[in-house]
Amino acid sequence: MSPLIRPLRSLANGLGLAWWARVETSGPDVTYWFGPFLLRQELEAELDAFLDDINSEQPDSMQHSILRTRRGEPLTIASES
Repeated sequence: MSPLIRPLRSLANGLGLAWWARVETSGPDVTYWFGPFLLRQELEAELDAFLDDINSEQPDSMQHSILRTRRGEPLTIASES
């Protein structure tokens, strides 16, 4: 990976131009954020492995969406119910 990628991703994220995946599961109720990526195609190329990792935890259901947004910590958010 080019040494410029990390600062470019950070800049794109700060401007709200980075691509992120939001994955929501139930049983347990958790929201996972995966990113940032400069290009939607880069995110889509990596997303299946991330979804497989989450699916290995055997949630009752899982859905995801791809967004162009700004995101910070935390990247994993468990429901407080």
